[in-house]
Amino acid sequence: MNQPLRLLGLALCLLLSCAAAQAQSQPTFTPQVREYIRTDAPLIALIDAKVIDGTGKPAQLHQTVLLRNGRIEQVGPLKKVKVPKDAQVINCAGKTLIPGFVMLHEHLYYTMPTGSYFNIAQMPYSFPRLYLAGGATTIRTAGSIEPQTDLAIKRMIGEGKLIGPDIDVTAPYMEEPGMDIPALNTINGPEDAAKTARFWAEKGCTSYKMYMHATRADLAAVVREAHQRNLKVTGHLCAITYREAAELGIDNLEHGFMASSDFAQGKAADNCDYPAARKGLLSLPANSPDMQNLIRFLVSKKVALTSTLPVFEPFTGREVVLGGGLEALIPQLQERETKTWQQNQQKDSASTALFKKEMAWEKQFHDAGGLLVSGTDPTGAGRTIAGYSNRRQVELLVEAGFTPVQAIKISTLNGAVYLGREKEIGSIEAGKQADLVLIDGDPEKDIQQLRRMEVVFKRGVGFNSGKIFESVKGKVGLN
Repeated sequence: MNQPLRLLGLALCLLLSCAAAQAQSQPTFTPQVREYIRTDAPLIALIDAKVIDGTGKPAQLHQTVLLRNGRIEQVGPLKKVKVPKDAQVINCAGKTLIPGFVMLHEHLYYTMPTGSYFNIAQMPYSFPRLYLAGGATTIRTAGSIEPQTDLAIKRMIGEGKLIGPDIDVTAPYMEEPGMDIPALNTINGPEDAAKTARFWAEKGCTSYKMYMHATRADLAAVVREAHQRNLKVTGHLCAITYREAAELGIDNLEHGFMASSDFAQGKAADNCDYPAARKGLLSLPANSPDMQNLIRFLVSKKVALTSTLPVFEPFTGREVVLGGGLEALIPQLQERETKTWQQNQQKDSASTALFKKEMAWEKQFHDAGGLLVSGTDPTGAGRTIAGYSNRRQVELLVEAGFTPVQAIKISTLNGAVYLGREKEIGSIEAGKQADLVLIDGDPEKDIQQLRRMEVVFKRGVGFNSGKIFESVKGKVGLN
């Protein structure tokens, strides 16, 4: 064989081996998972869709998106994209395609009190399925109570044994003693914090979360351990102010500005006084120059901010369970949440006022050039449930003044950018992983049409959203 033919043969072998590797990259799904798969054809043509691609660019009408072996092969106008004869064709007329959500403050647990004490319990079956059904194809667990369980769930989803999103698992909470939450991990000083960080990095955790009583020394120790491994640190803070955390190199701050103690009167170093922190925020005007100064500082330090609006949504005039998920709960919890909701009607004016200011501050942070990302925090009062809350988060961003296109970008591509995975996920672009959601409606006309999800594609495999939601009704609180 002459040299040109040999080179051509090698090139063809390389192409075939790459194609085979891609085709074999999907796991072998168990029958329990396959029951919820609508399509896993190697070549899929989604034709005549409205596409909101996640980049922030205006939506495009009458588009065709080709998916091949788990990746997006082509995106373009219906009349210009040639559909291969062997493609499975899905007509998307009147429907919208958006990227799969990349949500960065998720948990695999739910509020389960221990007597009169607040506590949380793992939901290893229901929550992963609900996340995927609700359009979240990638999540970060912003704090773990059973990290070994979270890591096992991540593995089992990857092996096709469970339904769920791709998961970036956060290590156990970095929290000094101070809260009587039985499931919460505690550390004792910066040396213990560093030791804990090293241990869980070796186990496969990919990020860390500082909690309310963690000190500046604790944060400095965790940042040092994380950054030398190219891992990131976030925080739901209280003892540490946002400004102090940014100076120490934190990468991300949770709950918008709702966890900021920067404006607490008489704030003592490394001391968490939550009532004083909340009072400081309540007294701060929405257009405060002091807040503007803090925002500029955070942006200059490239600190990302996670919006978790659902967990703070007021009771008055709102849904019992955000996003319409009351039926997902076991009957006893439906009763508990309904009773709590009824008792709080017209009694949460302070929360309502702070909620509106939080929306304004998040918009100001975004408009100042900050990286605003999305999450939901399915815990708190118990009204925030995986999947339902992910769609609700996007709705609330629109309520806060973002356009639907902006809200979708914050909840998709921005999260991918934070994770350093924007070349793979977060938008509907040729070459990227085929993570996208087909909606029977137009969220630009009515953002609540996000709730009409039909198919959630994860790595090109289309899962039946409605069927998954139906399968978990009455189960949250059990597993």
